[in-house]
Amino acid sequence: MTDAKEFSPRPLDRDATFYVAGHRGLVGSAIWRKLESEGFTGLTGQSSKELDLRDRKAVFDYFREAKPTYVVLAAAKVGGILANSTYPVDFLSENLQIQTNVLDAAVEADVDRLLFLGSSCIYPKFAAQPIREDSLLTGHLEPTNDAYAIAKIAGILQIQAVRRQYGKHWISAMPTNLYGPGDNFSPKGSHVLPALIRRYDEAAKSGAETVTNWGTGTPRREFLHVDDMAAACLHLLENYDGPEQVNVGTGSDVTIREIAESVAKVVGFEGRTEWDTTKPDGTPQKLLDVSKLADAGWTSSIGLEDGLRSTVEWYREHAAAIRE
Repeated sequence: MTDAKEFSPRPLDRDATFYVAGHRGLVGSAIWRKLESEGFTGLTGQSSKELDLRDRKAVFDYFREAKPTYVVLAAAKVGGILANSTYPVDFLSENLQIQTNVLDAAVEADVDRLLFLGSSCIYPKFAAQPIREDSLLTGHLEPTNDAYAIAKIAGILQIQAVRRQYGKHWISAMPTNLYGPGDNFSPKGSHVLPALIRRYDEAAKSGAETVTNWGTGTPRREFLHVDDMAAACLHLLENYDGPEQVNVGTGSDVTIREIAESVAKVVGFEGRTEWDTTKPDGTPQKLLDVSKLADAGWTSSIGLEDGLRSTVEWYREHAAAIRE
């Protein structure tokens, strides 16, 4: 068994079989695009219809056939405050099934390098800002998404356990709020930024005088373009090895009110914004400390305004096909 301490990260073999779990989702599709642009020729992925990652036997059979050298686990059941609050059992159970099945099958298949992707919601609701990686498990979680957070925390701990028990050089990355091409713009299932884009774009097209958003608009959020996230994933696989999860973000944040104003400007909405303060705000601030990522040699490059414009363009091009 190889001792993880003796391992030095290195460039990945561009011809090796590389499985991207969740390759049609927001993050997975961006990672796929990045890997293709970097010359990877052995990319493999399965849609949820082709392979149900909740089906343990099917996952093991797939790994035995595909024999991937590298894996990025980007598949997950995700959603915003409304979805997380309404279906906590689904978010806990399904994510635990997906993670456990993929990680166990990857152990059996002797996968060389694996990157597990989580979320910044793993950290305590009132963690000191900016949030350091060592804040994990030091306080209570945000109640509106605690089920999802617990599942992702379990994934981090499983990566650490695999490193200890099997000496595998697997790693975890925790992105901040992501947005970009391929996002979920569903009114019931989307995160805050795509929800705002759809809401303001529809208001602009209909000539509505007002748009109403949840909460007070005062919580602060950090937003990272998904193409930046994909670049960070490949960088970490080739340059980082350690048991502790790595925060992936920009290192700066804005209020929900400010991001709403930016979206309204980009889509051309000229009406009035109102705030329904009877609805929950969620965590008051969630800014990640990205010094570990910077020490590994990577920083974000896509500015929020440019990222918003490209995302709005993508949304408008695909609006007819977007799920409800």
